[in-house]
Amino acid sequence: MESRNSAPLASFIDLLLDAVCAVDKQGRFVFVSAACERVFGYSPEELIGRQMIELVHPADRQRTLAAANEIMGGEPKLNFENRYLRKDGSVVHILWSARWSEVDQLRIAVARDITERKQAESRQAALYAISEAAHAAEDLLALFKRIHLIIGEWLPAMNFSVALYDEHCAQLNFPYHVDDHELQPEQPGTVTGRLCAEVIRSGQPILLTPDSADSPADFAELVAGQNAPCWLGVPLNSKNGTIGALIVKSLPGGERYTEQDKELLQYVCAQVATAIERQQLHARLRRMAQYDQLTQLPNRELLRDRLKAALASAREQSGHMALLYVDLDRFKQVNDTFGHAVGDMLLQTVANRLKGCVRETDTVARIGGDEFVVLLHSVQVSEDADGVAEKIRQVLVQPMRLDGHNLHIEPSIGVARYPEHGSEEQQLFRHADQAMYAAKRLNHNALNS
Repeated sequence: MESRNSAPLASFIDLLLDAVCAVDKQGRFVFVSAACERVFGYSPEELIGRQMIELVHPADRQRTLAAANEIMGGEPKLNFENRYLRKDGSVVHILWSARWSEVDQLRIAVARDITERKQAESRQAALYAISEAAHAAEDLLALFKRIHLIIGEWLPAMNFSVALYDEHCAQLNFPYHVDDHELQPEQPGTVTGRLCAEVIRSGQPILLTPDSADSPADFAELVAGQNAPCWLGVPLNSKNGTIGALIVKSLPGGERYTEQDKELLQYVCAQVATAIERQQLHARLRRMAQYDQLTQLPNRELLRDRLKAALASAREQSGHMALLYVDLDRFKQVNDTFGHAVGDMLLQTVANRLKGCVRETDTVARIGGDEFVVLLHSVQVSEDADGVAEKIRQVLVQPMRLDGHNLHIEPSIGVARYPEHGSEEQQLFRHADQAMYAAKRLNHNALNS
């Protein structure tokens, strides 16, 4: 039946939002619809005669050629996804269907731009992944490693840095940094440090690509050549302001970052900032649960955990360890005479002096009031613990000048040695406590004699 509309069907193809193209057996474009220019950025004149595969993203070329061979072998392809590079260098995601016309010796394809959909999917996937990472990570380092992997799935991110700004001391630190060329970004004058500082100062992202016209003057030299690496820095913005920056750097001559990448990374970094603050809060809560807030020494609970570990190690290696119970005689008189503020300063001074008497591998804990415990994780011979106890006594009896007052204290120290005085926690604590009270009685008798 004759159609009432005698205009050729081809005249309507340019009205389609999807791109229609025909590719010959050698892979060259022989026909493109008007939508191809909207999708790929090239005019029909620029595309006709050009190899289709040249437009395909390098990472997708091998499987695209394999699909083309299957189509020419008589197997139509429906809903095949791959990426193309637009004329401006940006990446476009394409969903296309194609079949082979034996009569015309052409591959006929209809392609749809699904870039916005893929970006939305990427955002959602990144949100879920970062949310999971934030809850699963044990600490900030584990969180940053996971975020590096997540971002690296959709963005070239071999070089990756996270900088956090401490406003109390106006200092920039890098808890996570991967870069073969700049190993210490916190050093003055490093590119990564400068870029992070500018992103944090401005609160705005910075995208640096080769020959970009709008690069900040201070960083233009970084992307002066065609094979220079790209840089992308995005602030970590939270409700409390800009807390840091995330920086990625591509390989020289590699894939360039785009405005779309910048927008996506900004979106993701809002979630990253929230995850960082959540981890920081959890870390503060864990520290509050494990450390004495006045002296910043481990508290009773953390001491017990470390004592368990020390005992397990000593049993395994048939070694020695010791527990020293330290009590300050007449501490109550200091509080009553000079006030609690001076008493607090005294406890802080004692804590610092105790830490100075032992190794970094040992533990000094405050378990309440004026009571301290020193855990010597490993001693060569049991008598070494007595030597440490005497050193502590000599240090603590030295005068203290606090808030204009000269203070003198006398410690009572009890020592419990493993395995001589017990093989379990409670036995060692009990023996050290009893030994401390025995020392206190001797001190009291000596003063009254």
